[in-house]
Amino acid sequence: MAIWIGEDAKLLIQGITGSQGSFHGEKMIEYGTDVVGGVTPGKGGQTIELAGETIAVYNTMVEAIEATDADASVIYVPPRFAAAAIMEAADAFDRLKGEGVVVCITEGIPTLDMVKAVAFVDERSGIRLIGPNCPGIITPGENGGSKIGIMPGHIHAKGRIGVISKSGTLTYEAVAQTMSIGEGQSTCIGIGGDPVNGTGFIDCLEAFEADPQTVAVVLIGEIGGTAEEDAAAWAADNMNKPIVGFVAGSSAPPGKRMGHAGAIISGGKGTAAEKFAAFEAAGIHIARDPSEIGEVLRQALTEAGLL
Repeated sequence: MAIWIGEDAKLLIQGITGSQGSFHGEKMIEYGTDVVGGVTPGKGGQTIELAGETIAVYNTMVEAIEATDADASVIYVPPRFAAAAIMEAADAFDRLKGEGVVVCITEGIPTLDMVKAVAFVDERSGIRLIGPNCPGIITPGENGGSKIGIMPGHIHAKGRIGVISKSGTLTYEAVAQTMSIGEGQSTCIGIGGDPVNGTGFIDCLEAFEADPQTVAVVLIGEIGGTAEEDAAAWAADNMNKPIVGFVAGSSAPPGKRMGHAGAIISGGKGTAAEKFAAFEAAGIHIARDPSEIGEVLRQALTEAGLL
């Protein structure tokens, strides 16, 4: 069953005629994603050839959804236009379908733009925003599946482990670690590391807890903020499925930003030690190194009677 994106999702690519949109569009189609159209203002009526398929281009999201009945979109547009693209997609899905998933890959979006965009999305309860500055979301199938984003499809396999990560690269490592013990993934979500984004850890944990395909979750956090502590507290009260947690950036000195805009320790808060302590208090199984995730997951599954 997986979460939010099924194997039969119908996808629109916002910015399909750009270099990133067309490149990753081909990769998504090759994986098995049903790309039903693209949106580039001013280029409506044109078509683009991707992975042997002819994809129609529309001027607006409203036109594209009306023509294709799409239920998801992915955004590959420059930072200064990305927040507007998020809001256009959210508004169109809300008005025409009452629901939809919007995935924003773009990094470097101004924070104030994202504050406005997230507030806009939050007013539309049926719309799910993933990102920005994230690798996207993938639900592997038996042969392909739905890949919405930039992650390499070939490393995934259908299975029963949910993966949530702030870090794109560590999402891939977590996937490799699940595969190393013979487990596949139900859904993998890169939520992004920006200080203002759409979907958070708790949203994902809640969805995985309710998903019958998922039996355990790997959660990859990083230094900075309190999202990991908040997720641990929520999990302690609400999760029955085992969780394996890892926090990136344990060696970062205070005040040093490590890659993501949100990954900064300030005022003594947001350290890896605090996050690991919160995990431990919540009964989350801890991996101290990415290379340990697979073995810790095996132990968690065994303790839960799932192996």
